Amino acid sequence: MPAAPASPPGPGASPGPLSRLPAALRDVPYAGSRHPGAAPLPGRDPYDLSAGANCQLYAYAVLRHFGRVVPPLRSAELWADTAATVRAEPPGPLDLVLFDAGEVPGRPTGYGAHVGVHLGPGQVLHLCKEAGRPAVWSYADFAERPRYARFLGAKRVRVSGRGRYVREAGVSP
Repeated sequence: MPAAPASPPGPGASPGPLSRLPAALRDVPYAGSRHPGAAPLPGRDPYDLSAGANCQLYAYAVLRHFGRVVPPLRSAELWADTAATVRAEPPGPLDLVLFDAGEVPGRPTGYGAHVGVHLGPGQVLHLCKEAGRPAVWSYADFAERPRYARFLGAKRVRVSGRGRYVREAGVSP
């Protein structure tokens, strides 16, 4: 049976990673139709998560909170991207990590991959339908679920020479 996702700490426990995020990033409902590139809700910022998010939109919003802006790439585009991101091995804090069920004939690598944020050794912050709200899972938690069994790899947002994060694809660091 899969391990239970990490939950918020009880009274007296040391605060976990979720508790250190602003409320707007702690209580986001999963909404598969709210993905990068989807039309924003009328009158709202594309990164407004109050109506929910999919895994990618959530991960990008977390990185944006920390000053790292990722273009609105879907998972296969993110995996192939070399303008705004680079592959990171091993993953470091705030790197994007991608999981999937394996290759799909006729689809590019990374198509439909699940995207999370690497927090540190063995910890990934992510949003998925199963958990319903942001959760911190171990890599073993992902490996135990067939749809996330393959760790595809990690991507790091590029930083320009002036210390600013690249804001859109095509901008050279």
